[in-house]
Amino acid sequence: MDERTLNRVLAAAGVDPATVTGWAELTGGTFNAAYRIGTTGGGYVLKVAPPPDSPGLTYERDLMRTETAFYRAVRGHAPVPEVVHADFSRGLVASDLLLMTEIPGHTLAASPPPARRKSLLRADLGRVVAGLHEVTGTGFGYPQLGLAPTWREAFAGMVDAVLADAARYGVVLPEPAARIADLVRSHGNLLDEVTRPVLVHFDLWDGNVLAHDGRVTGLVDGERAFWGDPLAELVSLALFGDIEQDHDFLAGYGAAPFTRSARLRLALYRAYLYLIMLVEGVPRRHSGPRHEEQRRRVRDHLGAALGVLRPGAH
Repeated sequence: MDERTLNRVLAAAGVDPATVTGWAELTGGTFNAAYRIGTTGGGYVLKVAPPPDSPGLTYERDLMRTETAFYRAVRGHAPVPEVVHADFSRGLVASDLLLMTEIPGHTLAASPPPARRKSLLRADLGRVVAGLHEVTGTGFGYPQLGLAPTWREAFAGMVDAVLADAARYGVVLPEPAARIADLVRSHGNLLDEVTRPVLVHFDLWDGNVLAHDGRVTGLVDGERAFWGDPLAELVSLALFGDIEQDHDFLAGYGAAPFTRSARLRLALYRAYLYLIMLVEGVPRRHSGPRHEEQRRRVRDHLGAALGVLRPGAH
């Protein structure tokens, strides 16, 4: 983005371009372009979606609209940026735009806390996520794709979509897609236990959690949110790990009984997230030794999650 376009975006948002003290593109993102903007009245972050015709997964359509709705729904329940301006007309640029306030702090990925603070931060994060999960909706699934009346129907559709994406991009799965779909549907009775559509961020790895002075100051990148089972949140919070061992987080979060049903549902949600991670690398053209190692790791964990779901494994 050039300065002239940036000034037009700011003016449309009601921010005087003359107050800008500096701006720079943020690196490290894997989907949107993002810019940090300093002004005499405070800091902002501008996100610009990829062009609408960019290759991607089915659920990635209109993600910035979901992110905008996520922040607006969560304000007052958990710390998130304030939406200053959202423009989905694609008039100023050929993509969706979101301007929001900048949250103080650094991501846990960029600035890992020292051991003496980590326990307190994880407990604080648990309390923040509990606040997020106070937000409920009227249906299940991704808001930008249309909601379903039951979690069973929504989740089966979500899995079917990523399996279709795998076929479209030629991704080799550890098991045939039909068998994976059957495994998911065979646990539909467990999904029926979820009757309250809770807002789930579903991407709460350390890169999307900000902290400052020993406290969690914000949850960002809410674009992958959906209405569903709050247990699904625990997958990205312990990516490649076991959330049951994160005693500090669970102490802050509150009741999370790990019954047989809960563990099987967690296996379903792990399998779904690992499917996404495995498939998305193709349209994003990930390559090189680091990405290949990550791909192998994801395949192994996907296979393990599917193994938990097989008949006779539980």
